[in-house]
Amino acid sequence: MTTTPGKATKPADPKPASKGQTAILFTAFEPSGDAHAAPIIRQLIKQVPDLRIYAWGGPLMEEAGASIVQRTATDGAMGLNSLSQVSSVYRELRRIKRWSNQYRVLAHVPVDAPAANFPICRFMRKRGTRIIHLVAPQLWAWGRWRTSKLRKRTDLVLCLLPFEEQWFNDRKIPARFIGHPAINRPIDPVELKEHSHGLPQGTPRLAIFPGSRTHEVKMNLPLLLNVYNEMQSRQSSMSGLIVAANNDVAKIVRKKLKIFPTGLSMIVGQRDEAISWSDMNLCVSGTITLHIARQRKAMVGVYKTDIPTWLLSKIFLRSKFVLLPNIIAEREIVPEFAPHIGGGHVIANSLSRFLQDSKNVANQSEELQRVCNRFANKRPAEEAANLIIKIIKDGKM
Repeated sequence: MTTTPGKATKPADPKPASKGQTAILFTAFEPSGDAHAAPIIRQLIKQVPDLRIYAWGGPLMEEAGASIVQRTATDGAMGLNSLSQVSSVYRELRRIKRWSNQYRVLAHVPVDAPAANFPICRFMRKRGTRIIHLVAPQLWAWGRWRTSKLRKRTDLVLCLLPFEEQWFNDRKIPARFIGHPAINRPIDPVELKEHSHGLPQGTPRLAIFPGSRTHEVKMNLPLLLNVYNEMQSRQSSMSGLIVAANNDVAKIVRKKLKIFPTGLSMIVGQRDEAISWSDMNLCVSGTITLHIARQRKAMVGVYKTDIPTWLLSKIFLRSKFVLLPNIIAEREIVPEFAPHIGGGHVIANSLSRFLQDSKNVANQSEELQRVCNRFANKRPAEEAANLIIKIIKDGKM
């Protein structure tokens, strides 16, 4: 459950939608939700230019054409610390209730963050609003007791992972696989190579992705730095590159590292360029693993956690794997240390395997290609927009 609400902003058009006009509400509570929703909002407006879209969301959704009622998708939280956000969730629910009294909302699109979105879905369902979940709640991994709750609070789940459609349909929850924007997007390898010319030249090249949420960056950064230092002691010519997702992450890194270790530098953004530049990648578990898979680059995934969260994961986590490529492949093709409560030595050993034998790199690259093949010919934004419009017009799938 995640939410970091900001100051309220007035809708661009404060007039209620008239009876003949369609209004859609998106609710996102994380930067990742903001990114997932934006291209779909843009596609909806492209297909229906006079469509009114309002959102509890972030800057990308606003740029795509949504009228932001409340800025919420600024940062996220994971683990036990997210429990402190319960009051924020219900504060936003009260705001949505007041706002919805002025507008005729035909469709509500909750984006990920089920703990934050489920109470809103419950309210919207009572108003007769169609509910289309974007990003399937990961009930297959944990929280299966919420299956009946989701069934009551959705008309359709738009799934980003290929196995999810059948999993939900088997439980009588309507679902469609639409593809994933991390994989189903064009990449020009030549252009990426040109843009990476200014990056460090030493070899081997290790790209480090510490995450995008403040909490996970602070939790994982010391471990990632320890791994880098050990790898650099083994390969003195190594170049390391911390890829900060945004300026907030960069500030955390600079506060931790007054002086960068030998061979280590940092960039902000330029995710795809850094992956293209890399020989191998060390990343915090999450969507970044699919971005790396898209370019079929060698990687190891980690997620440092505290002992209480580690113990809870052992009790409640139903999925055998944590990293998305492994979940999709149904076997470990990417070494994963998630959740991890140990040190960096074992992780450095796993990365070193890519340096010791190029066959390990080639084998993982082939396996990642098989994962990407599962997403072939999908167009997430277009397919999602078509399904949302169909439900609004027809009232059902």
